[in-house]
Amino acid sequence: MVAATDAVVTMDKRGYVRWTVCALLFFATTINYVDRSVMGLLAPTLRTEIGWTDSDYGRISAAFTLAYAIGFLFAGWFIDRIGTRIGYAVFLIAWSLAAAGHAFAATAFGFGLARFALGLGESGNFPAAVKTVAEWFPRRERALATGIFNAGSNVGAILAPLIVPFLTLTWSWRAAFAVTGLIGLVWVVFWFPLYRKPSEHPRLGATERAYIESDPPEPQIVVSWPALLRHRQTWAFAVGKFLTDAIWWFYLFWFPLFMADRFGFDLKKIGLPLVTVYLVADIGSVGGGWFSSNLLKRGWSPNAARKTAMLVCALLILPVSMAPRVDHAWIAVWLVGIAAAAHQGFSANIFTITSDMFPKPAVGSVVGIGGFAGAMGGFFMNLGAGWFRENQGSYVTMFTIAGFVYLIALAAIHTLAPRLEPVRLRTA
Repeated sequence: MVAATDAVVTMDKRGYVRWTVCALLFFATTINYVDRSVMGLLAPTLRTEIGWTDSDYGRISAAFTLAYAIGFLFAGWFIDRIGTRIGYAVFLIAWSLAAAGHAFAATAFGFGLARFALGLGESGNFPAAVKTVAEWFPRRERALATGIFNAGSNVGAILAPLIVPFLTLTWSWRAAFAVTGLIGLVWVVFWFPLYRKPSEHPRLGATERAYIESDPPEPQIVVSWPALLRHRQTWAFAVGKFLTDAIWWFYLFWFPLFMADRFGFDLKKIGLPLVTVYLVADIGSVGGGWFSSNLLKRGWSPNAARKTAMLVCALLILPVSMAPRVDHAWIAVWLVGIAAAAHQGFSANIFTITSDMFPKPAVGSVVGIGGFAGAMGGFFMNLGAGWFRENQGSYVTMFTIAGFVYLIALAAIHTLAPRLEPVRLRTA
């Protein structure tokens, strides 16, 4: 309560335009996750209606993550060059149309094509959002702002199980894809009139602009992938994303099937477990960003603050390895929920280390590289989940990996970037 009150006082003194921008990022991320969550919710239904195997579903899900990875190869570059205002809108329109296009699929191959198109479109969300945070927030507020917009992923995952079963049971699964997909076009109507860069925004007051620009000035630099890939800091972010994003993709696409296969939950019953998991995850997203930001305010270095927050999150995730071994469905739900919350706290901090280590003009490209790595992790995780499920008949291997991989990721990040040293790139 004290922290919330302090935040309101700060906003009253300095202005609130940057938080309006953060709200737009939050809603875009919410829409992003509604669209990508629909398939996971309908997977048990579509497995029966379309007749695909677990390996087929693994390949369909992998098609999304492969396209997401390919999209990240140019999404960050595109956003850095065309700007967030136009670039964000282009990607959101593309993924909204692709999401609605699932309604026309009739085979496993057709769903694979639709998922591939969706993955290409959705790849622009996080590079654009993280770059916008770097442009609109001073360094000491970026983890909190990132945690807030990243919480939209959990809100989207909460809304999906409330909306999709209703649309499916009332009309059809095709209606569920069409309606949720086209909602994204509404966001664009608000984005264009409300968003400008800080230097161009007509409603941004002098006090808030000065606060946003209070960090030391950064030189103009030349951004190129070959130059970025020569730095260990880039690889620290990429390896961390490769290992940990794979687990989030697993939860997103396989948790409803896990609950159906292990505990017999169908479309009518899956809503409450999913809402619970992602509501808890929402708390973790904001909490993880707040935790490291609070440590910074207490005088901790960015290196100590970010890594301490990530270590706490990694330890909280360990018990999820027991989820397929328990006999009570709701124990499994809470194990996954706590792990998802800790993942989001870990994710908020791993995103923030990019702006700790890289100058603003390079942030979008670095996030794009890391996003590519994370999506490739999801690609292999989805293929592996389908294979292990079909050949082992259980989810034990996948949840064991999910429990321990965050400690491995943190060790890799610390090895590659032991002090989160700022990167010096060639000036223009």
